[in-house]
Amino acid sequence: MTQIPFVDLKLQYLSIRNEIDTAIANVIRDTAFVNGKYVKLFEENFSAAHNAKHCIGVGNGTDAISIALKALDIGVGDEVITAANSFIATSEAITTAGARVVFVDCLPDTYNIDPSLIEGKITSLTKAIIPVHLYGQPADMDSIMEIAKKHGLYVLEDSAQSHIAEYNSENEGWGKIGVFGDVSTFSFYPGKNLGAYGDAGAIVTNNDKVAKKARMFANHGRVSKYDHEFEGVNSRMDGIQGAILDIKLKYLAGWVEKRREVANHYDKLLKDVPEIILPFVNTKSKHVYHLYVIRTPQRVALKTFLGEKGVSTGVHYPIALPNLSAYKYLEHSPDDFPNASKFQNEYLSLPIFPELTLEQIEYTVKMIKEFFKK
Repeated sequence: MTQIPFVDLKLQYLSIRNEIDTAIANVIRDTAFVNGKYVKLFEENFSAAHNAKHCIGVGNGTDAISIALKALDIGVGDEVITAANSFIATSEAITTAGARVVFVDCLPDTYNIDPSLIEGKITSLTKAIIPVHLYGQPADMDSIMEIAKKHGLYVLEDSAQSHIAEYNSENEGWGKIGVFGDVSTFSFYPGKNLGAYGDAGAIVTNNDKVAKKARMFANHGRVSKYDHEFEGVNSRMDGIQGAILDIKLKYLAGWVEKRREVANHYDKLLKDVPEIILPFVNTKSKHVYHLYVIRTPQRVALKTFLGEKGVSTGVHYPIALPNLSAYKYLEHSPDDFPNASKFQNEYLSLPIFPELTLEQIEYTVKMIKEFFKK
């Protein structure tokens, strides 16, 4: 039986195996295991890829958010607004920083945070907004930045799923996400468009003060080896991950283009299937398709059917954040977030990765159409 994985990281590795193996060997040879020259090189190249002044490599994407919040002096007694439909890393990082999370429902088309609902959640305690560039598509940064400026709030872009995605700002034109707000955070979890071979993350900013504090906080608050200006945490990028990411960064733009080709094939082949809703792409965005997410009320049955036919799929995310047991203390009901609560039962992520073949795409679509014919 045909077997189509949701993602195939081994294929990607094999395509650049010699470079990756050499990079790992170099780190071992130079014993540059934590931070070090290979991490520094990646930081320089990754910040350049986003037209930013600073990049701070950290242990993972969740740490990146909480450290960035600390660098903005956000903590106990503060509130931070974020999207109701994301991975818990976004909201738990707010709590880890000592602040209180405030959720906002999503738009019905892009599934990004709905800017029209943000101002209704702002209080005297609100200090920041964290839009999530969900699935690889930038949020409406013009509207979000306008609200933030009006109320004197920081904006932290959660870019974990959107490396080198682009947004067309009314004031600034096309630009890479990550520099529209005050600071941006990235995850390099292995399955991301730019993935490490373990955990890793980064903070990107044009603000010198924020960059300095974030780097210090991620490294025990130290000025030098045993001179600590304040208490921080231990969240430093592994040297091997830095070297691997720097190799892969050279291929990222090409991989993104292949993801877009896969998405375009899906769009064309599935447009005549009325039972599903295809991804909507805002004309102000250049989607990088970390995920290709369709919606259907028959999600469970379709997922089961595709699995039986050898097609692996995913669900991102089956429970909206305010509906999780972890946030019972906020005393929300699903009706408080109607879009996120409805869509959580309908999302289905189809296989998408640069090496996915047209034959595999056509088989996946054929199976989807076969399901709905039945």
